[in-house]
Amino acid sequence: MDGAAGMIAPMHGNLFLLLLLLVCAALALALTRRLKGPAMLAYLAVGLLLGPHGLAILEENHEVEVIAEFGVVFLMFSIGLEFSLARLKAMRKLVFGFGAAQMGLTAAAGALVIWFGSDQDWRAGLTVGLAVAMSSTAIVAKMLSERFELHSRSGRQTMGVLLFQDIAVVPCLILFPALAQASASLSYALEIALLQAIVLMTIMIWLGQRWLRRLYDVVARQRSEELFVLTTLALVIGLALATAQAGLSLALGAFVGGMLISETVYRHQVEADIRPFRDILLGLFFVTVGMMLDLGFVFENLHRLLLAVMLLLAGKGLIVLVIALAARSPLNIALRTAAQLAQGGEFGLVLIGLAHELELIATDTFQLTLAAMLTSMFVAPLLINRAAGLTGRMVHGGWAHQAKAIHDIAVAGFAMDRHVIICGYGRTGSRIAEFLAAENIPFLALDVDSQQLKRAVAPGGKLAFGSADRSEVLQAAGLARARALVVAYPDTHSAEHVVRKVRETRPDIPVIVRAPDESAVARLKEAGATEVIPEILEGSLMIAAETLTQLGIPVEHAIERVRRVRAARYASLRDLAEPPTAAADDR
Repeated sequence: MDGAAGMIAPMHGNLFLLLLLLVCAALALALTRRLKGPAMLAYLAVGLLLGPHGLAILEENHEVEVIAEFGVVFLMFSIGLEFSLARLKAMRKLVFGFGAAQMGLTAAAGALVIWFGSDQDWRAGLTVGLAVAMSSTAIVAKMLSERFELHSRSGRQTMGVLLFQDIAVVPCLILFPALAQASASLSYALEIALLQAIVLMTIMIWLGQRWLRRLYDVVARQRSEELFVLTTLALVIGLALATAQAGLSLALGAFVGGMLISETVYRHQVEADIRPFRDILLGLFFVTVGMMLDLGFVFENLHRLLLAVMLLLAGKGLIVLVIALAARSPLNIALRTAAQLAQGGEFGLVLIGLAHELELIATDTFQLTLAAMLTSMFVAPLLINRAAGLTGRMVHGGWAHQAKAIHDIAVAGFAMDRHVIICGYGRTGSRIAEFLAAENIPFLALDVDSQQLKRAVAPGGKLAFGSADRSEVLQAAGLARARALVVAYPDTHSAEHVVRKVRETRPDIPVIVRAPDESAVARLKEAGATEVIPEILEGSLMIAAETLTQLGIPVEHAIERVRRVRAARYASLRDLAEPPTAAADDR
């Protein structure tokens, strides 16, 4: 009985610690979400607070570290799922040009700082340089998505670099254990590690391409979600174990598994099934990272930490800025890209932890680098937002340029009355202009893209340089006399800003807004849009109508179906549900 009681007591203690960890993580995550920050920072804060160097409530535990390591395994599996030769081919210049240059130059600069700034050898410099070269995919991708800038020029450059960094993790996971070998056997260790990786990956890819699709075909026919999830988990862990037994990393096998599944029709289902496991285990990994940080060391070396953070942010940002300018990006785009890539990243934390575990770097170097990377990740959202604000003012130009632009807009719209203002003259805006011209409705289009300003303007309309998110530009365009305003911007953030500006002076004018999908409708309606047109909805209606027609349904019946859906969706277009009149047909 005493033995049983002795076993139960530690079990209860472990359950209490687990409960405490979950409660703190949930509270921190809720606070981070409220502040619109990445979840990763919440987990890091929990590790810092409860870890052995904080309140010392949670001690370092080997079992917890092993479980947390699988967070990295599932992250690499997810990266493999997104790995696509077609995607690489489409972005090859950004990925292997911009991305390779950023990675190589940043790693070299970091290695030189460690080599000359401390007593560490070249291997320590190389490992630290490669670790700090990584940027945070979680933070940057989330912010770009929320700001609808993933497909902007700076967004494409940033995502291309991040994709190269994700790919570069794989050789780094092979390189680091080889660097830990004695100097005399370093080249031999590298050759063996490379040979093992090539042989093992060749076998895995060959077998995977032959049998993986067949395996999922069999599982899918059983129509069991539990079986599908269990098969995926067994595959991830089995491939990770295979590479670990061969002397390589767990994450390498998971990456290969994800890459193989990405070529099958089951990719999206697997990604959806694996996401909960990935997010929870990855959160636990970041808790263990926070536990490793020695706050006492940080406070004792605060001056060194501030210098390290400045070197990381300024040095990395400067390298990206130079590369972007060399790639002939405008200064405002280069500054945005630099700010988006200046911080440390998740895989950097993985690599610096691996380097410390393999004793490639000293403890003080590890603590200083880890603290600098975490600090840079905490300030990254602020840095990205400030850079966006600064570059926005740069686009608008100086006072003289602004005055000339407003004068040109005022001249263009001086003689117009009861006209339509089109904000954005891309493909959507120019198509709207063609419809207005066909009905002899005058319009004034505004755009800040020099390429769009070269477009031919439909009869009865004018095109001018100007950003519609400024009140003086809207007034110069004749907002007070305008009949309607159309916002054809591709991103919701800018469109919402324009709508709010318009409603400050013209609460009565009809405002029609383009939106990428249904998720932005409520937000734009709240801002004051009269009607929001989701492109995905319109595209799906046209595809549905064409499908019905191809199946033998009369064209009139298919069009009537579309009219009814539109009538239910758009309050201002309910008359489309009524049969067209003869006058309407003639027109």
